Amino acid sequence: MTDRWALAPAEDGGVELAALGPDGLPVGPVRWEPDPAEAVRGRPEVARWVWRSTAEVYPRLLAAGVRVERCYDIEDAETLLLGHEGRAGEPRSAAAALARLRGGPVPPDPPLRAAEPGSQSPLFEPQSVRLPLADLVEVYADQQRRHDATAHPDRMRLLTAAESAGMLVAAEMNRAGLPWSAETHRRVLHELLGERYAGGGEPRRLAELADEVSAAFGRRVRPDLPADVVKAFAQAGIKVRSTRRWEIESLDHPAVKPLVEYKKLYRIWVAHGWSWLQDWVRDGRFRPEFLAGGTVTGRWVTHGGGALQIPKVIRRAVVADPGWRLVVADADQMEPRVLAAISRDPGLMEVAGRESDLYQSVSDRAFSGDRAQAKLAVLGAVYGQTSGDGLKNLAALRRRFPKAVAYVDDAARAGEEGRLVRTWLGRTCPPAAGTGDAEEAGIPQDDPAGQPGSGSGSGSGEDGWVPGYASTNTRARGRFARNFVVQGSAADWALLLLAALRQTLAPMAAELVFFQHDEVIVHCPEEEAEAVVAAIGRASELAGRLTFGETPVRFPFTTAVVECYADAK
Repeated sequence: MTDRWALAPAEDGGVELAALGPDGLPVGPVRWEPDPAEAVRGRPEVARWVWRSTAEVYPRLLAAGVRVERCYDIEDAETLLLGHEGRAGEPRSAAAALARLRGGPVPPDPPLRAAEPGSQSPLFEPQSVRLPLADLVEVYADQQRRHDATAHPDRMRLLTAAESAGMLVAAEMNRAGLPWSAETHRRVLHELLGERYAGGGEPRRLAELADEVSAAFGRRVRPDLPADVVKAFAQAGIKVRSTRRWEIESLDHPAVKPLVEYKKLYRIWVAHGWSWLQDWVRDGRFRPEFLAGGTVTGRWVTHGGGALQIPKVIRRAVVADPGWRLVVADADQMEPRVLAAISRDPGLMEVAGRESDLYQSVSDRAFSGDRAQAKLAVLGAVYGQTSGDGLKNLAALRRRFPKAVAYVDDAARAGEEGRLVRTWLGRTCPPAAGTGDAEEAGIPQDDPAGQPGSGSGSGSGEDGWVPGYASTNTRARGRFARNFVVQGSAADWALLLLAALRQTLAPMAAELVFFQHDEVIVHCPEEEAEAVVAAIGRASELAGRLTFGETPVRFPFTTAVVECYADAK
């Protein structure tokens, strides 16, 4: 009896099913059943379901109260395999994979649908190309062979399994939603912005600040128009290139203070104001659409709602249900710990094996106890700050931790030379010929559908590379590759953390409700909070072993049990 089955939605609303053997091919007849949920519910012995797309199938199963333990997402696997083969950017659909396998014309991928407030992915996406189960299994069997052909098949299979698990977690989080108090949100907006005016104009506080800015310049200035502000400063004899806060805060002009305040509040009004609240919060839940592996490095994004860029003041609206708590867990110094694990640098692994402050430990070894300098040095090595003080710090770091610095240096060199760069498990950064710097190109990386203002990324800018845009900035490619091997390996570890935590939480009432690259939030009954905290610690330890093997490196979390998200930090 096999514990792996393939499932393919049929045109008539039913599903085709077949048990699979070790080679990925059917070991019995293809069956048809009219109800997908009943087909899955009636086979509790199945340990892994193989299907075209988790987004196609799993939301409907969840709506019917059916949870699956594991799955294999064929289209997600195709994305990973294409990247590993140096073919990132080619169509990733199952139909495209089948066409390549058979030597036929390869269809383009269907366009992503626009983000819709409050929507849940349907079982059968209208833009998708359905494949009969026999065709789907043919693609799956070929993918198994392609996994075997990679440099580290076991790691690549683990990465594919982790990504598929991430797809399940994302679907479950989309259904659960993040607990949200609309009443608290409205109160916060009123405190910050004042009364709303009829007709959708700026609220009172923004109007007052706009008047202050205009008065300071001695003429009418629109603070929401950067070109108008730059021109006003120029007329005042001050040359600025942009209205970014870091550039204008140091200026000596009476318009600076109200302008900085205006920009802060204007962003809240536009990104998380009353319209946002009406669009994205329903029945006490904020429901963005989490997309696992939405960036080149494997970091998640949200398709609509801006969930990964919630300002701290707005987090006051994230409130647990009565009798429940939010367990908010932040990974401590994740990037340098990952660097220790992937570089196998003995000194850095020893430091990262402690659950104490890693930067302080590094500073004691290489920077005479100066924690700030140690942190700048470590992050400079990861992010490519190799000039000025960064160069001096890097030299000190190299003396103490030569293998760690050499690891990212080698990645940077490979990126500059246009070679493939991989994470520890095998996620691949596209080569220079097919990638570019999104900030140079002006392409928003936080919105896969290209909907202005609807997407949400980490806000850090590390994932700013897009297949298909050719950048001429060789050093920028090197910096990205340097960062990619660390950030991408961290994303691989985080997926296994989520998979392990999801498994532990399964018999509990607790639910995963939020995730970004180094932070997890679990919503649980108050009496389960202590068990959830312990589960996060165990999941972190297991994810470290599964991802990187047996190393002394530890991945501790700072965990808070709170009623309100804003109280966690």
